Amino acid sequence: MARILGIDYGRRRVGLAVSDDADGLSFPLDVLQVRDERDAVSQVVKRCRHEAAARVVVGMPLNMDGTRGPMAEEVARFVTAIADGSGLPVETWDERLTTWSVEEMLIEADVSRQKRKAVRDKLAAQQILQGWLDARGGDVPKP
Repeated sequence: MARILGIDYGRRRVGLAVSDDADGLSFPLDVLQVRDERDAVSQVVKRCRHEAAARVVVGMPLNMDGTRGPMAEEVARFVTAIADGSGLPVETWDERLTTWSVEEMLIEADVSRQKRKAVRDKLAAQQILQGWLDARGGDVPKP
């Protein structure tokens, strides 16, 4: 299996996770501090190359009823820009409640607010990517 980059997109912070090459596991990678969508695209495309990613999975922030709101439309533009800039296949994965569940886990672990902020987005990216990997049961399409 080729490496896959998982993304939790945010207007100021973009969480990154990466899959291993063989076992279908995801690992938190980094949190990018970005100025705007254009900066986010530029930094993510560079990370795709650096991580030798063969595919990208981006969390899609759907409303609880499954509809797309303004943030989901922004993520859809981001997905298109990443695909165009990297030349890689880019898919989305429903990220409803991902950041909330990571936040709850960190609170239960008694992690300070400052430390939670530093890791929340990359852990959310890990959950997004792991959910995508698990849904495929190790059967990841070739790019």
